[in-house]
Amino acid sequence: MHYDAALLGFAAVFVLMAMRVPIGVALGVVGVIGYAMVVKTMPALKLLALAPLRTASDLNFAVVPLFIVMGVLARNAGISADLFGAFRTWLGALRGGLGLATIGACAGFSAVCGSSIATAATMAKIAVPEMTRAGYDDRYAAGTVAAGGTLGILIPPSVPLMIYGILTETDIGTLFIAGIVPGVLATLLYMATIFLISWRNPAAFPLGPRTSLAEKLHSLRNLWAAIVIFAVVIGGIYGGLFTVIEAAGIGAAATLIVSVLQGRIGPAMVADSFVEAVRTTGALFTMLIGAILFSTFLTVTRAPQDLVGWLSGLDLPAWGILALLLVMYFFLGWFLDALAMIIITVPVVYPVIVQLGYDPIWFGIVLVIACEMGLLTPPYGINVFVINGVVPTISIPRIFRGVIPFVGIDVLRLVLIAAFPAIALFLPHLMR
Repeated sequence: MHYDAALLGFAAVFVLMAMRVPIGVALGVVGVIGYAMVVKTMPALKLLALAPLRTASDLNFAVVPLFIVMGVLARNAGISADLFGAFRTWLGALRGGLGLATIGACAGFSAVCGSSIATAATMAKIAVPEMTRAGYDDRYAAGTVAAGGTLGILIPPSVPLMIYGILTETDIGTLFIAGIVPGVLATLLYMATIFLISWRNPAAFPLGPRTSLAEKLHSLRNLWAAIVIFAVVIGGIYGGLFTVIEAAGIGAAATLIVSVLQGRIGPAMVADSFVEAVRTTGALFTMLIGAILFSTFLTVTRAPQDLVGWLSGLDLPAWGILALLLVMYFFLGWFLDALAMIIITVPVVYPVIVQLGYDPIWFGIVLVIACEMGLLTPPYGINVFVINGVVPTISIPRIFRGVIPFVGIDVLRLVLIAAFPAIALFLPHLMR
C-alpha cells in the first residue's frame, strides 16, 4: 500500500506541475498530505512546521545564497562582456572565432556565476548580435550560446551541484573540484564542434578581422577580476585554506570589492543585486523545503528501498542499471528543468547508486551532465526559450536546429565520463 502511495505521490506532483503550481509548492503539498496518509495528521503538521525552520537555520545551506550573490554581482558588473571581448580579440580572426569566443566567455562567466539560465541570458545579449552582424548563420549563433550556457551548471560554483550535495549530504567543495576537468572537457568539445561545423559549412562561420599582438594584450586588462574571484574561491577550497561556506562568503565579498574598485557598480546597483539574490534564494529554498518534505514522505513509504531491491533483482550489470537511469533523465529533460529533475529524483535514485557501489561525487557530475542535455532538447529546452526571449527574431525551431550538434557532443561526453570516472575524480583524489 505504501509503495502505491509513493507512485500516487509522484503522479500528483506532475499533475500539479502541469497546472503550473511551482515545483517547491507541489512537492511540499504532496509530501505533507502523503505523510499524513501513511503516518498520521499531527506528525505531518509537525513536519510542515519544522522543515522550513531547520532548512533556513542550517548553516550548511548558507552556501546557496552567498554564491547566488556572487553570481548576480558578477553579471551586473559586466564581467561577461570583458570575457567575451578578450576571447573575441584572441580568437575572432579564426573561422568560427566568434563562436569559439562565445564558448570561452560562457566557460569563464560560469566560473563566477553558477547558473545556466543566467549565463545563457547574459551571453545572448552580448554574443548573438555580434555573430549575426558578422554574417554568422543565426541558428548556429543562437545554438552556440544556448549550449555554452549549459556550462553554468557544471563549472563551479554550480547551483545544481550545491543542491545535489545538500540533498545527498555529499561534500560540496569536493563536488566543485570534481566539476573542473569535465567542465574544461565540455568547453573543448564545444569548441571542436564549432570547428567541425565551420569546416563543413564555411559560409555559416565567416572569418573575422585580424588583431595585433598589442590589441590582444590590451584586451586582457579587465580579465583580472574574473581570474581573482575564481582563484580565491576554487583555489581556497582546493588548497584547504577555507571551507566551501567560507569560500562562498569570501567569493561574494571579493566580487563586490572588485566590482566597486573597477567602478562598475554603484550603491543603487549593489542594492538591486541583493534584492535579486534574495528573490532567487527564496525560490530555491522553497524548492529545497518542498524536496525535504517530499523525500521524508518517500522514506516512510519505503519506495527508495523497494526500488533498490527491484533493480538489484534485475538480471543486469551495474552499468546496465546506470544506463537505464540516464535514459530516464534524458526523457525527463523533455519536460523538467535541471533543478526540478535533481530535486524530484535524487531522493529515490541516490540510494540505488550507493547500492550499486558507484562514487557519489562521480555520480553528481554524471547527473548534472545528463540534466544539461535537457536544457537543450525539445519540447522544454529552457536555454532555447531563454535565447528566444532575448533575441526573438530567431525562432525557437531554428534555435533547436542549431543546438543539435551540441546535444550530440553532450551524449559523447556523458558516455566518456560514465565509462572513465577518473575524468571527474582525478582532482578530488589529489586533494586526499
